[in-house]
Amino acid sequence: MRRILIAGAGQSGLQLALGLQFHGYDVTLMSNRTSEEIRSGRVTSTQCMFATALRHEHELGLGFWAASAPRIEGVGVSVAEPVPGGHRRAVDWLGRLDGCAQSVDQRLKMSGWLDTFAERGGRLVVHAAAVSDLDALAGHYDLVLVATGKGELAELFDRDPARSPHTVPQRALAVAYVHGLGPRPEHAGTEAVRCNLVPGAGELFVLPTLTVSGRADVLFWEAVPDGPLDVFQDQPGPDEHLARTLELMELYAPWEYARATRVELTDAHATLAGRYTPAVRDPVGRLPSGGVVLGVGDAVVADDPVTGQGANSAAKCAAAYLAAIVQHGERPFDAAWMRTAFDRHWATARHATAWTHAMLAPRQPPHVRELLAAAAGLQPVADRIANGFDDPADFADYFYEPERAAAYVAEAEKAASSGGTEVEAPVAGAAG
Repeated sequence: MRRILIAGAGQSGLQLALGLQFHGYDVTLMSNRTSEEIRSGRVTSTQCMFATALRHEHELGLGFWAASAPRIEGVGVSVAEPVPGGHRRAVDWLGRLDGCAQSVDQRLKMSGWLDTFAERGGRLVVHAAAVSDLDALAGHYDLVLVATGKGELAELFDRDPARSPHTVPQRALAVAYVHGLGPRPEHAGTEAVRCNLVPGAGELFVLPTLTVSGRADVLFWEAVPDGPLDVFQDQPGPDEHLARTLELMELYAPWEYARATRVELTDAHATLAGRYTPAVRDPVGRLPSGGVVLGVGDAVVADDPVTGQGANSAAKCAAAYLAAIVQHGERPFDAAWMRTAFDRHWATARHATAWTHAMLAPRQPPHVRELLAAAAGLQPVADRIANGFDDPADFADYFYEPERAAAYVAEAEKAASSGGTEVEAPVAGAAG
C-alpha cells in the first residue's frame, strides 16, 4: 500500500485525502487545528461551489450538506452608477444556472470532513507543519503534498512570473456572515449569488450559505486598495465590521441594503478582513535535503475571489491529482510526474485565472461593459455568463476580445428577434 502525506486540511487537502482513502491508499494528513477548533473558530473564506466542483465531492460521497444548504439556481449581476447622494443600478439581470450551486461555511465543511477522515481510519496529525517537519518525514512516504497557500510551506513554491502579472494585492477583502437578510423581490423565490459591481471601486457579493448556526447569507466586499470601499484596514471588531459593511451598502448598493436593515452576525467569529496577492507558482517544491513535494490547490494557484473560483479550483485540482495518482500505479512520484500532474490541472485552472485577471482590471474595457449591459435584455447571454462561473473556459470564446463579444451579442439579438434561444459564440482561432 502506497503511503502519502498531505500537509494542509482545506478544500483541496481534505478532498484529496478522502479521495485517496476511498482508493485504498495509506494517508497521513497534517492539520494545524482540530475539527472542533475549526468549527468554533473564525470564518476562513467565502465559497460557492458550482456544479462541476460539487460533482467531484459527490463522487466521493462527501456531499453531506446537499439537502440542507441553499440550492443556488442563478447568478445575478448589477452594475452601479453614481447619482446625487448615492448610487443606482444601471444594469441588473439574473442568469440561470444549468446545475445548482451550493455554499457551505468551511468551518462546518472542513470540520465535518476532518472527522470523516479520522473515522475512516486516516492518520491525523494535529500540528502546524514546518519545512523541517516535511524534510524529516519525506523519506517515509511515497509522495508528499502541500495543500496550504500560507506560511512557511507556501514559500517552497516559487512564483511563476509569466503566469502571475500581479505583485501586490488587487483587492481588500471584507466578509460578514449574517442572519436576517430579506429576499430580493424580483427573484420570485430563486436563490442566487448577487454580484454588484461598483466601477473603479470594487464589488459587493451577496451569497446564500449554510453556516454553523443554519441558513445564512454572506456579505462580501472586494475593495480596490486605497479606494472608497477600502475601510477595513484596522481590522475592526465584529460589530463595527458589520456597521461599516452596511454603511457601504447603503451608499453604493442601496438595492441590497434595503433587505439588510435587520441583519445580525451569525456568531461572534463571523467576520474576516484581509488581502493577498494572486499568484501562480511552480508546482514542485524542494526540501533542504533534496526531496521534492507537490503543491496542491492555492499553494500553486491562488486566484483573487472576485470571480468565486478559489474553492472550485481547489476541488478541481484535488480531482485532477487524485486521477493522476491512481493512474500512476506503483511508479515513482518524481518531479517530472509532479509537473505532469500539475499540467493536467492547469489545463482547466488557466481559464479561471485568465477570467479572474480580466475582472480585476481597474476599468473594464468598453466591450465587457457592453456585454454585461446586453445580458439585461438577452436571457441567453445572461445564462451563459452565469454558467461561466462553473466553466470559465467558455469565456475564451466571446468575453475577452471586442470583435468576438460584439459578434456574439449580434447573434443573440438576431436569435431573439427571430424567436430563437440558442446562440453559439463565434469561433475565431484558438481559445487562449
